[in-house]
Amino acid sequence: MAGVPKVSQVLQSLVDKGLLDRLPPTFSTFFFDQFQRWELLFPAEQRYVERLFLLLDRSATDSVESLFAPLREVERRMGVSSQTWPPRRFDVSQVQFLNHSAHYGEWREAISGVFGQIDPLLNAETARHGKPALAVITAPPELAVSADRMWLRLRHRGRAIAIEAPDTEGYLGMALSDSAGTSLFEMHAKERYDSWSISAGRGIKAGGRVVQLNYDELKNYRVRLKEKVERIVEAGEVRTPQQLVERLQQLNLLPSEGSFAADVVLSEFVRAVLLTGNGTLLINNTFVEWAAIQAIRRARPSALLISFGVRSKLKPFSSMLVYSDQETASPVPDQMDSLGTYVDLEIFYQYIWQEFEKYPEYQNNTAYLLLADGLDELFCIAPPDFPLFRAKAPLKLPEVFAGAREWLNA
Repeated sequence: MAGVPKVSQVLQSLVDKGLLDRLPPTFSTFFFDQFQRWELLFPAEQRYVERLFLLLDRSATDSVESLFAPLREVERRMGVSSQTWPPRRFDVSQVQFLNHSAHYGEWREAISGVFGQIDPLLNAETARHGKPALAVITAPPELAVSADRMWLRLRHRGRAIAIEAPDTEGYLGMALSDSAGTSLFEMHAKERYDSWSISAGRGIKAGGRVVQLNYDELKNYRVRLKEKVERIVEAGEVRTPQQLVERLQQLNLLPSEGSFAADVVLSEFVRAVLLTGNGTLLINNTFVEWAAIQAIRRARPSALLISFGVRSKLKPFSSMLVYSDQETASPVPDQMDSLGTYVDLEIFYQYIWQEFEKYPEYQNNTAYLLLADGLDELFCIAPPDFPLFRAKAPLKLPEVFAGAREWLNA
C-alpha cells in the first residue's frame, strides 16, 4: 500500500484490511509513525505492536467501540477531522495541535484509559510465556566499601550470600565465566538482542552474539557528537527544537567508531542513548544506567550484564556545559570520584531493578545478582528456587557461575 513502509507480514495484513483506519485517528496515526521506523525497532517492540493490533482485530466490534468511545468523544471536542488531522500521518504539526488544545489533558487521560485496558491483557499473554532471566550488576573494586554498606536500598528485597573471595584480578571473570573463559552471557546468546553486556570500561569478556556496549570504546563517537552539537548550536544552524532533533538524527555511528555500526537497530539505539540521556555523553556510569534501562524497556533481554566503573569529578565551569568535552574544556586534571560513584550506584541499583520489575516477562522469574569486585559477599534478589539459595557454606566463584548457568539453562 502506498505510503506504508515495509512492516511484518502479520501487521501488513491488518493494515490492508483497514483495521487501523477504523480506529480513532489520534491513536492509529501514532502507530503509522512507528511504521516509518519499523526497521529501527527491536524485535520485542515489533512483537508488542503486532500483538496489540491482533488483539483489537480478534475482539468483538462492540468491545472495541466501547474501548475507544471516550477517546472519540475527546477527539470530537478537540475538532479532530481529516483536515486538522490528515490520516496515516503523524508529524510536528499534529503534536502542536494536541499541545495547544484546551482538551489536551482529557486526551491524555483517554489515551491512558485505552492502554489501561489493553496492556493488562497483553501482559497476561506475556507472563504465560515467561522464562528465567538473569541480571548481573557489578561494582568496581575502587569503591573500597565493605559489603554491609552496599545495596542498601534493596536490602529488604533479597539476601546476602557469602563468597570465598580469592585474591585475584579475575574475580568477576571467575564468577561469570567457565574455566575456558567463555562467559555465561555468551553461552546464553542464542537469539538476537537477548543477551547484553553494558559497561563503563573494564568488564568481562563477552563475545559471540552478545550485544556489547562499552562507554570507553565509544569515545571517538562521543567526542564527535559533542563537537558537532556545539557547532550546530553556536552557529545558529537550527532555530527550533524540532530542527535540532532532525539534525541530531543524522549523526549516526561510523564503522570506525563501533563494531556494530552496520546494525541499524543498535546504531540508532546508541545514538539515542547518548543524545537523549541526561549526562550520558559526559559520565560513564550515567551512560551505563540509561543504556541498561533503555535496553530493558525496548529489547527485553533475558540476560543482562551491567558493569559500573568509577566516574571522574566534573570539572569547574565545564560541568554546566552538557556537550563540552571535559578533557579540553578545563586544564584541571581528571580526578577519580569514589564517594560520588558510591552514592550514584546506590541509586542506580534501585532504578535498574525497578525498571525490570515493570514488565511481566521479568516478574517472579528474574534473578538479580549484585556483585562488587573483590568482596566476600554478593547480594541476590530471586525466586525461592534460585540455585544459589541452596548454599550452606560460602560459595567459590565457579559455584556462582554454575548456579547462574543452571538458572538460565545456558
